[in-house]
Amino acid sequence: MPSFDTVSEIDLHEASNAVDQAQREISNRFDFKGVDATLSLTGEQITLQAESEFQLQQMLDILLGKLTSRKIDIRCLDVSDPAKSGKQVTQQATLRQGIDQETAKQLVKLVKQGKLKVQAAIQGDKVRVTGKKRDDLQQAMAHFREAKLELPLQFNNFRD
Repeated sequence: MPSFDTVSEIDLHEASNAVDQAQREISNRFDFKGVDATLSLTGEQITLQAESEFQLQQMLDILLGKLTSRKIDIRCLDVSDPAKSGKQVTQQATLRQGIDQETAKQLVKLVKQGKLKVQAAIQGDKVRVTGKKRDDLQQAMAHFREAKLELPLQFNNFRD
C-alpha cells in the first residue's frame, strides 16, 4: 500500500552556514563598526545580541535574508521579544522542527474534510498518509500545500 510521511525539518548545517554568513556581514557593515553585535547558533537556538533594538532589527533582517538564500523557510523561525539587560539587548530565535500535535491533528482533519481516499495517522512528530493509489497520495500532497499552515512541510519516505 503506497504511503508517505509529512514532516517539517530543517537542515541545521545550512542554518549554521546562514548564521555564519550573517555574522560575517554584520562585522563588515559600516553601521556596525565599533558596535558589540553578535549572532550565535546553539543547537536550534539563535541568539542575537546588540546595543540597541534598532540594531537587533537590522541583524534579524540580515539573518532572514541569509536563511532565505540558503533555502530555509523562515516560517520555521520563532522569534521572541527583545530583552534588555544592562547595556546589551538580547533576542532569541528558535528553529522549529517536527510537527506538533495541534498541527498534526489539523493535517488529519484536512484529509477528512477534503474527502480524499487516503488515511492519515499521527506518528510522533510526523504524519503518515497511506492510500491505495499513488494519484490519491499526490492529491493529498497538493491539498497539504494549499493549506495555510504556519509550518513548512516536506514529504519524504514515499513508498510504492
